[in-house]
Amino acid sequence: MRRGRSWLLLAAIMAVLLAGTAGVGMFQGAADVKQWVPVERAPAIKPDYAGLVIPPNIAPLNFRIAEPGSRFHVKVSSARGDAIELDAGTPAAVIPPAAWKRLLNQNRGEDLRFDICVESKEGTWQRFNTITNTIARDEVDRYVVYRIINVLYNYYLRMKMYQYDLETSSESLVLDNRSFGNGCMNCHTFLNNHTDEMLIQMRSSNINYGAGMLLIRNGVLTKVNTRTQLTPDLAAFAAWHPSGRALAFSTNKVRQFFHSVRTEVREGIDMNSGLAIYVIETNKVLTNSKLSSPDRLETWPAWSPDGLYLYFCSAPSLWDPNADIPPPHYSEMKYDLMRVGFDVKTGAWGELETVLSAQETGKSITLPRISPDGRFLLFCMSDYSGFPALQPDADLYLMDLNTRKYARLDCNSDESESWHSWSANGRWIVFSSKRGDKLFMKAYLSYIDEHGKAHKPFVMPQKDPAFYDSFARVYHLPEFVRDPIPLKGEAIAKAIRSAPWVNVEMPVTSASPGLGSRGKQPAASPSDDGAWTPGMQ
Repeated sequence: MRRGRSWLLLAAIMAVLLAGTAGVGMFQGAADVKQWVPVERAPAIKPDYAGLVIPPNIAPLNFRIAEPGSRFHVKVSSARGDAIELDAGTPAAVIPPAAWKRLLNQNRGEDLRFDICVESKEGTWQRFNTITNTIARDEVDRYVVYRIINVLYNYYLRMKMYQYDLETSSESLVLDNRSFGNGCMNCHTFLNNHTDEMLIQMRSSNINYGAGMLLIRNGVLTKVNTRTQLTPDLAAFAAWHPSGRALAFSTNKVRQFFHSVRTEVREGIDMNSGLAIYVIETNKVLTNSKLSSPDRLETWPAWSPDGLYLYFCSAPSLWDPNADIPPPHYSEMKYDLMRVGFDVKTGAWGELETVLSAQETGKSITLPRISPDGRFLLFCMSDYSGFPALQPDADLYLMDLNTRKYARLDCNSDESESWHSWSANGRWIVFSSKRGDKLFMKAYLSYIDEHGKAHKPFVMPQKDPAFYDSFARVYHLPEFVRDPIPLKGEAIAKAIRSAPWVNVEMPVTSASPGLGSRGKQPAASPSDDGAWTPGMQ
């Protein structure tokens, strides 16, 4: 009996070897796949989850096999642990979350392989080349917070803010604008990738709700009205000082106009802008000529992780704030990247410094974001404009702050990239991109290695592999956070509807020019750094 089994085993091995020399082989581990014909290329899958570096704590990368067939087989494997095998009559590869999580945790730093076979209508199986991804050792922040808006700029009846769990592909609502009269909510930001201190800017035409800054600290929401006589415009883009004691914010008088021939027909223009600091402990707004010059437009604030520098973008004012739309020379507007020293203990400001000039690059520099370790500065550049999301040529660049050398990242596409943020460990970025359909921004993740190389980006995974085929809205301002938001939904909406506004104070000094009154206020003395208070000590 044993001898008979040995002969049968030997015959089976010889059959496999002979089949291999004839171009036909066995697909191991698949009960349905008897024989296959090799296809010397990788299979087409959607989304494109091939050749990636992925986090070890990411949810399953579910995909569809974009190859014609009547039956489909997928094997997911790595160096250790049990492989995951899927066999179905549909091209949707939906990977069991528990098995996927085990496989990734057992194989950090290893390759992750997708082996795919497709059966034709004639009953012949085809085996494609293996798709290989790499499982990083570095985890990604568990959550991403973003707005979902319509592609039509003036249709806000369905604006919502969501929190997305990258480990489970689960989305939960943070705030629905229908809960405060279909108002606008924008420019959310968090302190050091945590949610216990965060803010949301909101706008409402309903006088009962108002407009201003929603400051959430340890589960308590405060409605802060940052407008003063010298800062009459609403706060817009904001950045937390790493200490949590203050916020830098811009005030922007934004107008839009439209192109007749261009995929992205909208154009955003800052007619007037400037920067200020909101000191939380003293409820004061401060500014000076270094932050708000009468002949410059300042915007996009970002603190260095050590809190010693405020980075921002600045451009010469080429038009009167009340000029007709579009203003003259709008296509010549190019922003420089600036920084100014800051001492949080004394409130003293250092010298204004140009980090990278538009004259040097020939492009407009916007949206600076610094990695948590302080080494890399991620920013956008486009031919002109202060709003890269509306510029088809906008790309992401990375500067090594040790050498000031910068380069265009490999994760760019032919369409607009913008609204980027860093994970807490500085190894991942999430950004919005219009690649694919040119209109609807989606959230993409990319691994940044220790050398500053950006690896192939991938769209944020969804439970349904066909989700993005029918989702015709925009992912706006994705931000990494490590914790779930403690206050959301009706708790925020109730505060918006009923809590009183807290009005800020602004010490009127020679160093506090009006942010919304260019040309009407005298320029501050360069030696006058403005008022500060002991509350910041």
